[in-house]
Amino acid sequence: MIATLEPLSQITGILGALSLVALAIAISYWQKINLEASMTVAVVRAFVQLIAIGYALQLIFDSSNPWWIAIIITIMLSVAALTSGKRAAKIPHARRIAFYSISISLVLTLGTLLLLNVFEPTPRSLIPIAGMIIGNAMTSTSLSMMRLRDDLRQSKDQIETALALGAPSRTAAQTTLRTALSTGMTPMIDSTKTVGLIALPGAMTGMILAGSPPIEAVQLQLIVMFMLVGATAFASICATFLTYRQFFTQAHQLKI
Repeated sequence: MIATLEPLSQITGILGALSLVALAIAISYWQKINLEASMTVAVVRAFVQLIAIGYALQLIFDSSNPWWIAIIITIMLSVAALTSGKRAAKIPHARRIAFYSISISLVLTLGTLLLLNVFEPTPRSLIPIAGMIIGNAMTSTSLSMMRLRDDLRQSKDQIETALALGAPSRTAAQTTLRTALSTGMTPMIDSTKTVGLIALPGAMTGMILAGSPPIEAVQLQLIVMFMLVGATAFASICATFLTYRQFFTQAHQLKI
């Protein structure tokens, strides 16, 4: 089992998997896709980042200081906000909106799980769970922000017509708001619909490979999937309405 592999076997396994990356790079070169450099950088970054976080997590797990949990979660939030804000270019205060949306999603989701005693408040539980919430909330935030920005531009004439007829900005932009919310939430909903039919998800696969009984792996995966549905909903609604406010004045005028 993976959990009991010796260090030499683990290194051999990594090198074996790396040969598949080499094949992917060869295909890119053969077909002149020009992704060789990007794949190489991605692989090197993944290796360095995961090794670094592995040692960092080991130190945190061995420590009883709760401040380490706060520090690493803050770093996760900051990187997620920067990434999401960068994707949502040309939206005023995009990074701030992303930070607020992802943070609110994390607090509501993780707070509910802890309140209901679904997970124990230990570093070994909190950090991985927070990472999953933040990662999925980041994606939903980016999708909602970008879709709202694009739809407001495309629907500018219709929205301004509605505003000219006396409709408030919320009413004039209602269709675009709903579409942005749907865009942010749909990938997670679709993934939940097909879980177990197309592919076994990460948490479940990891537990099975580590030797846990399949039914225990299923139970954990159900918790994770339901948790992420809520997290993406919180992130999408926050991102949509915070972004919407950036494109309208207090006098209900469109600023695009």
